[in-house]
Amino acid sequence: MTKITAIIPTLNEEIHIEEAIKSVSFADEIIVIDSFSTDKTIVLAEKYNVKIIKRKFDDFSSQKNFAIDQAKHPWIYILDADERVTIEVRGEILEAVKDPEDCVGFYVRRTYYFSKKRVNYSGFQRDKVIRLFLKEYCCYSGLVHEKITTKGKLGFFKNKIDHFSYRNYDHYISKLNHYAAIRAKELHKRGDKVNIYHVMIKPPARFFIHYIIRLGFLDGFTGFLVAKTQAYGVLTRYIKLWILNKGIKEN
Repeated sequence: MTKITAIIPTLNEEIHIEEAIKSVSFADEIIVIDSFSTDKTIVLAEKYNVKIIKRKFDDFSSQKNFAIDQAKHPWIYILDADERVTIEVRGEILEAVKDPEDCVGFYVRRTYYFSKKRVNYSGFQRDKVIRLFLKEYCCYSGLVHEKITTKGKLGFFKNKIDHFSYRNYDHYISKLNHYAAIRAKELHKRGDKVNIYHVMIKPPARFFIHYIIRLGFLDGFTGFLVAKTQAYGVLTRYIKLWILNKGIKEN
């Protein structure tokens, strides 16, 4: 019961894929589940002893759940390509699978980097995700910012992994546009409507939350960019929802 399958979802991650694979080299099996990358992601991944699965992307949960179903081993470690397992967390992972103390999964905190600069506040200081879990008791749900549904006790690692989430401002905007589009489709399917509150109140409120309440101002100009972009993401989500509700086709 101590063997681990590491799963790395990818789409055009040539910048990250090699370091991502190396950071989970402790795993007994590594699966790269790729959404038909058009860069060198697969060529670079093939240099290592990994199993590569190509699958058309529908949503984050379905993609990860599919890969979990292909895993040979009971313990799963999910690694986004822009994350790195630190030496300290690696030790905690190996110890956890040997003696889980009745836990079916474990939370880990992440240290965020924006254009190689560490972000200490802006809401990221509270960030935690379930990354190690027994596949028998856990599965993903949700289209965007997917969460793991668990049946059992959860533990908590003391150390943090590194998260190089945003290479630069343009990359940040690109990611938020992608998330906004998926979330808008989810809201559209649910029958949600757009009103003045969504476009006039929620975006500045999001800015205020990240920059003031979550102490983004302590991160200097980077904190301002994070808050501004988060507000933009909220506005974009509801613009896209309005477009879907009106039946307008985007170019």
